[in-house]
Amino acid sequence: MKKFLNKPEDFADEMLEGIYLAHPQVRSVAEDKRCFVTAKPVAGKVGIVTGGGSGHLPLFLGYVGDGMLDGAAVGGVFQSPSSEQILEVTKYVDQGSGVLYLYGNYTGDIMNFDMAAELADLDGISVSTVIGNDDVASSVVGEEHKRRGVAGIFFLYKAAGAAAAEMRTLAEVTRIADKARQRTRTMGVALSACIVPEIGRPSFEIGADEMEIGMGIHGEPGISRTSLARADDVVDALIDRIVAEQDYRKGDEVAVLMNGLGSTPLEELYIMYRRVWQRFDAIGVRVRHVFVGEFATSMEMAGASVSVLHLDDELAPLIARAANTPFFQHISG
Repeated sequence: MKKFLNKPEDFADEMLEGIYLAHPQVRSVAEDKRCFVTAKPVAGKVGIVTGGGSGHLPLFLGYVGDGMLDGAAVGGVFQSPSSEQILEVTKYVDQGSGVLYLYGNYTGDIMNFDMAAELADLDGISVSTVIGNDDVASSVVGEEHKRRGVAGIFFLYKAAGAAAAEMRTLAEVTRIADKARQRTRTMGVALSACIVPEIGRPSFEIGADEMEIGMGIHGEPGISRTSLARADDVVDALIDRIVAEQDYRKGDEVAVLMNGLGSTPLEELYIMYRRVWQRFDAIGVRVRHVFVGEFATSMEMAGASVSVLHLDDELAPLIARAANTPFFQHISG
């Protein structure tokens, strides 16, 4: 294993120290580096809190900033944050209008966010919850509530963050996040394993000429393992599953997130996006917004995922709204 580390057990906290030093627009609270918040809370605005394990940058804390999130509770690598850390973030970001919890569908996160919500209620803070579950490969149609939340949660952050920036109520921000959740689908493919610093070896074995469709961002098993195919054929396998679940009609619009999992070059992501665009163009659907890069990684895993948000007249302008965080800048339009 070749990594830039001091002590593996210090990975998460030293990473956070670096982010605070590089980006003064964010800070920690409660003397806990893992309680990550904006340094500029807006009075009267609904707060949005997310959280999850380290090892997925820029996912979670990378989207704390103007037009998106207000705080994130950060765990160790692939580990949930504690309910106490979530509560400390909640108390800081609450500006009198309540707080939305917006995170992925993982058992440890659900348990700790639910516990934090109960504690926040005792402090008089109104909390609502939306749980991202966009990973098509992780459960069948009809049991979407069992699906994992992966890169598509970016669209939930973007839509809910824009609604909160417009000073909408907690009920409205929650409704928008849930609407984006219902209309977002993700499929991914892995070419290599991730390596957790404290373990120091690949989390699973995959042959040099193999790929695994549907693998989770913690190395959860996918739905098929085959020989590595041409890029267009790989994208077709991903898009076929997404298109089958959404009622796309000619003239519809989508937002596409072409995400790298940690060690796939941008050049290859653009080769893949080219095919995504071709597939939607062939059925008369316009890609109105596209984001290409690393938005939800799995350490140094090679691979990619495609997330698609089926836009409507309400979601499209929210996705277009400007945002500015340490890891994401978007000019309105």
